Amino acid sequence: MTHGRLVIWLLLSLLPAFAQDSLRPLTILHSNDLHAHLVPDERDRGGFARLATAVKREKANCSACLYLNAGDLVQGTPVSTIFNGTPVYEIANLMGLDVSTLGNHEFDYGWRGVLEFKRMARYPLLSANVVDDDGKSITGQPYAIKTVGGIRVGIIGVVLENLVGSMVTAQQAGQYKVRPVVETVRKYAAELRDRTDIIIALGHIRDREEVAAILSELPEVAVVVAGHNHRGYREMMNTGGRLGVLVDGYGVELGRLDLKVDVVAKNVRSAEWKKIAINKRIPPDAAVERLVSTWEAKVTKIVDMPIGESKTGYTDRAKLRPLLEKAMAEQTGADFAWINLGNIRDDLPQGKILARHIWNILPFDNYLVTGKFKGSQLPKAITGRYPVDPNREYTVTTTDFTMANQASPEQLGTTGLVFPNTGPLERDAVIEWIKKKKVVP
Repeated sequence: MTHGRLVIWLLLSLLPAFAQDSLRPLTILHSNDLHAHLVPDERDRGGFARLATAVKREKANCSACLYLNAGDLVQGTPVSTIFNGTPVYEIANLMGLDVSTLGNHEFDYGWRGVLEFKRMARYPLLSANVVDDDGKSITGQPYAIKTVGGIRVGIIGVVLENLVGSMVTAQQAGQYKVRPVVETVRKYAAELRDRTDIIIALGHIRDREEVAAILSELPEVAVVVAGHNHRGYREMMNTGGRLGVLVDGYGVELGRLDLKVDVVAKNVRSAEWKKIAINKRIPPDAAVERLVSTWEAKVTKIVDMPIGESKTGYTDRAKLRPLLEKAMAEQTGADFAWINLGNIRDDLPQGKILARHIWNILPFDNYLVTGKFKGSQLPKAITGRYPVDPNREYTVTTTDFTMANQASPEQLGTTGLVFPNTGPLERDAVIEWIKKKKVVP
């Protein structure tokens, strides 16, 4: 055998071992849309203290682990609403988070609130596509690079492209603009390509639109860890070996994605995904439970008093919606009221109703606004649900948020409607209505 052939033979014989050595395990733990649900729900699911224990257990059983959160850590319970989200970020610092991204509800407390969350977080809080006029990220950090198990993991944080004007008012966003999701991820993926072994998009984004677009259009991105939709995937999305994962919101599930990463080819060679139920079988983490109890004690006197009784348990929010609208209309003297389903954030149990239940259902500080309109002026969002005479004048109640964002398809889908009269907080109106009724159907 000639010297040249011998070298080639030796190189070929080493290829299987070299290929094997290039494979390394990486585990991604992930959650999304925790929405300040610090304590277990009516069905004894979730709770931040249990979730913290689950994260610790899973990290103890992997050689290279990262815990990522895909946005909307805040807004959804009284402790977040009353204290502007800050207790939630304080508690999250004890939960083993490695990286998180902004969700749309981080902006419910305005852009200054986002800056406060960034100051508080002891982990990278990412935002690549919410930027000022100079292109600087609102959190100052569009991406993070984490090295675990010898793998350099690049993580890019993005939020919904239609954030402002659909879910966040211009006033809440301030001087910040939102760049397109796919374009932004493409830009930073190119920047990270030579500095990382795998790239993950951590996105509080639309799953069947923006998630699918990243997976189909950006081969540099191996995984999308998604948030915004509160219902998790039944199975992981897989587009040519590039993966998308999403779990149920409110902390009732923790995702675990086990990967074999080829650090030479910079792709995923194999993947297994499971969803871990957060329930009473998981003991609470003591430190997190103490801090949760401290903050919950501050609000219990305000929200944990009975206000009435419900004959029906409403777990379908489309069926709860007419009841809430009836309360809004009767409290303001309107002919009818309108709210979008996204305004309704929790279920109403059968039996005793606490004020807390309504705070959880309607956590936003939205005020009721009322106006008078001819039937011919009303958009399909209303006429499609209520019988309307085009020549008759109607008094209509909605929220100030819907009024400000009325052009959005998720709201009224129209422009030019003026609601000149401002009433009470939507939440307060519903609580007072239940107190008057004593028993609701």
